[in-house]
Amino acid sequence: LKSCSLALLLVISLLPVLVKYRMSVCRYPLGMSGGQIQDEDISASSQWSESTAARYGRLDFEEGDGAWCPEITVEPDSLKEFLQIDLRSLHFITLVGTQGRHAGGIGNEFAQMYKIKYSRDGSRWISWRNRQGKQVIEGNRNAYDIVLKDLEPPIIARFVRFMPVTDHSMNVCMRVELYGCEWLDGLVSYNAPAGEQMNLPSHPVYVNDTVYDGAVIHSMTEGLGQLTDGVCGLDDFTQSHVYNVWPGYDYVGWSNESFPSGFVEIMFEFDRTRNFTTMKVHCNNMFSQHVKAFRQVVCYFRSESDWEASPLSFSPVVDEKNPSARFVTVNLANHMASAIKCQFYFADAWMLFSEITFQSDTAMYNTTLAPPKTGLTPNTPDDPTHKVDDSNTRILIGCLVAIIFILVAIIVIILWRQVWQKMLEKASRRMLDDELTASLSIQSETFAYNHNQSSTTSEQESNSTYERIFPLGPDYQEPSRLICKLPEFAQSSEEPDGVPHYAEADIVNLQGVTGSNTYAIPAVTMDLLSGKDVVVEEFPRKLLTFKEKLGEGQFGEVHLCEAEGMQEFMNKEFLFDIPEDQPVLVAVKMLRSDANKNARNDFLKEIKIMSRLKDPNIIRLLAVCIYSDPLCMITEYMENGDLNQFLSRHEPEGQLALLSNANLCHMAAQIASGMKYLSSLNFVHRDLATRNCLVGKNYTIKIADFGMSRNLYSGDYYRIQGRAVLPIRWMSWESILLGKFTTASDVWAFGVTLWEILNFCKEQPYSQLTDEQVIENTGEFFRDQKRQIYLPQPVLCPDSLYKIMLSCWRRNTKERPSFQEIHRALLD
Repeated sequence: LKSCSLALLLVISLLPVLVKYRMSVCRYPLGMSGGQIQDEDISASSQWSESTAARYGRLDFEEGDGAWCPEITVEPDSLKEFLQIDLRSLHFITLVGTQGRHAGGIGNEFAQMYKIKYSRDGSRWISWRNRQGKQVIEGNRNAYDIVLKDLEPPIIARFVRFMPVTDHSMNVCMRVELYGCEWLDGLVSYNAPAGEQMNLPSHPVYVNDTVYDGAVIHSMTEGLGQLTDGVCGLDDFTQSHVYNVWPGYDYVGWSNESFPSGFVEIMFEFDRTRNFTTMKVHCNNMFSQHVKAFRQVVCYFRSESDWEASPLSFSPVVDEKNPSARFVTVNLANHMASAIKCQFYFADAWMLFSEITFQSDTAMYNTTLAPPKTGLTPNTPDDPTHKVDDSNTRILIGCLVAIIFILVAIIVIILWRQVWQKMLEKASRRMLDDELTASLSIQSETFAYNHNQSSTTSEQESNSTYERIFPLGPDYQEPSRLICKLPEFAQSSEEPDGVPHYAEADIVNLQGVTGSNTYAIPAVTMDLLSGKDVVVEEFPRKLLTFKEKLGEGQFGEVHLCEAEGMQEFMNKEFLFDIPEDQPVLVAVKMLRSDANKNARNDFLKEIKIMSRLKDPNIIRLLAVCIYSDPLCMITEYMENGDLNQFLSRHEPEGQLALLSNANLCHMAAQIASGMKYLSSLNFVHRDLATRNCLVGKNYTIKIADFGMSRNLYSGDYYRIQGRAVLPIRWMSWESILLGKFTTASDVWAFGVTLWEILNFCKEQPYSQLTDEQVIENTGEFFRDQKRQIYLPQPVLCPDSLYKIMLSCWRRNTKERPSFQEIHRALLD
């Protein structure tokens, strides 16, 4: 029994705690710049002229006179002017973007500061405040740059108003965008007792709901707050995910001394009657401080105007061994209700909650994967047939956990042996890499080692107002923890023939020094490359004009630039469809001057690899700047940007449809052709997606590699603290669970990319699943018990194309088609 208890603790410690799950996923533009928000849903307090009406307040658009402008100048301390957006339904909004009126250089009006008001019903308006209580948001410093600001806390609203703020009388114009996703919970308010103060011996801890947007007197009414802000508290409630706040900030808590009845009652109001499946409550369980999850919950349901007579009761297992915070899942047994009233009973002196979510008929992400089993079923006081024998259940769980513990121990031993083998292999590879770098002969053998003697800074700094959309957080798991979730994977004997295998350790190197993904290349191929000279010209740095920072990595950045005279500069084999007197749009990967030696070597190796890629559907390396710091490589960039943004701006059907299925097939065929070329070189891309494909004239497609560095797409990656990021929604099951990156796994990613194209990039793959559920689904692919979930057939997708997708997602890598076969099928 003691061994079983230890095993149970081990397994529980491996269970993920979902932190900022909505914050990391809900960061998509809601339609101001993309046109999904209609003109009639954009209004304003006033307008200077018809050409500066509210409908022209769309981010990154120059129509009309270039922006929304109020009728009169904005005065200090005046909040009369506003631009209002109706999203038609409740949305979870995490980010806003603003821009001034540029109008091709004619305009110079912008909002230096602004406030936001929001409403869920159109009648009661709420002023947004950050977690420190500040209302004013810093805006723009010029008329053309886009400034993105995280909303901390996020807001749940249908209507949003942007209200320019000034410190002196001035003309103001604005263009805006909202980022987030639809609020699937349907919760419009919760009423609860106000949080309290806990007096610890060392210091007081305030567990009150500081961001609640309703009325707070003795209780909280008609509002939403920290229980719905998408942030789950830490195991130690005296610490916080949020910086510069007080101890206990993440939680709302109550003492049993304040509640003689022994329970805290919370009532939840919803937008309409819903069919509820589960409620998830994130609870603290730091029992050393007399804090435990609730002992029992009794829930009452109101469907119309009356409360049901028989409540639902649920009692989770009281855990006095593991102090970790956890989600407790309550089965709501498909009750129909527009309001739910739950009484949470104390299990100790204190009860602390940080997040409560509901799953109902409209929450699609809960209909695909079953909720976690708790070992108990909900029961009602009047129905004894629903009760179960807890002792038998615990014995069964204990035996299962013991078996899992043994399997995990075996896996650890196997992995330990593999780690030693990897260390020996990497030692030899490091020697090869050093030799490779030393032999790089671009113009001189010594350029990589002379930077300590003379270095210069970049001629033009990146714009400081271009901010991260997805800040890197410490909230994610190591790959080894993902593998531990499926201990039986060690039984797999599948090994692709004729394709190099890149073990889990290579996941660490997925992200390059500038944030772009790096191609996986077998040692034998690298050995062949090292024997050839690289012929890449040095480009005059002064001829580069920086336009925009596309992204960044640990040691470098990617910038969008204009290059003058590139047509004369390039080899005759490369033809530009641009007049010689016009600048060429290029992407510049720049290594920071303070990068360490390993980063510099990796950067030079990337130059070596990129110089060998010569295919019409692969982005080409055009030139380099390596005579002085910062080191730069200059690659193609296509005039229509990346394929994800290009398709999302188009309507899939109706009169506005500009792309036919033939156009989409043509794009997909070009991607397949480029991947056919890479696979012929035994190169593995490892991050194929629409965000990594660029679009030129006549729907020309070229595969790129810097989508990973772009802040705009950070929500597509599962971040691992201190290591790398993984595009898990595009990755094959064997890449996630076994660390195998092969041409076959690129084929899997192509299937997902094809699905994106046929969906016009309107949603993220597996958008109804959390990252954790995506990983669990790969386990179903491994087990192959016909429970795995496939991406659904897009509405406008022909059966023939969906069959290609399904063939790319076959469990057995040997059964997936080659890129040559895919390319041929798309041309038919």
